[in-house]
Amino acid sequence: MKEYTIGDVAKQLNLSVDTLRYYEKIGILKNILRTDAGNRIYSKKHVSTLKFIRRAQAMNFSLAEIDQLLQMRENPQQVRSEVRQLTQTKLKEVEERVAELTTLKNELTLLVNLCVGSETGCPIIENIDSKGND
Repeated sequence: MKEYTIGDVAKQLNLSVDTLRYYEKIGILKNILRTDAGNRIYSKKHVSTLKFIRRAQAMNFSLAEIDQLLQMRENPQQVRSEVRQLTQTKLKEVEERVAELTTLKNELTLLVNLCVGSETGCPIIENIDSKGND
């Protein structure tokens, strides 16, 4: 069985040592063995779990949701509908965020275009000022 030190894992996955300790502290990363000197020993399974965590974070899942997914990962056939529901909820959140960002993009584009066409003043600053005084 291949074993890794905390430094090895941190370097391999581009994570900080503090992040690895935090994941263990909150219980998202379990069963970390220790040497007699108290140093953490990580297995290939831990590295796989950490890769899963990183990918789930990239999909905008929270650590609490990732903890649920990790539990579901142990028996995926039994919890398929739960995983699907959690993912559908996440998809809806992402779609709402995309809509917000699209609106923001359109507003910023309009402001840039107004600024280009303006002979005096700064429509960008004026617009931001007026939105703050509502």
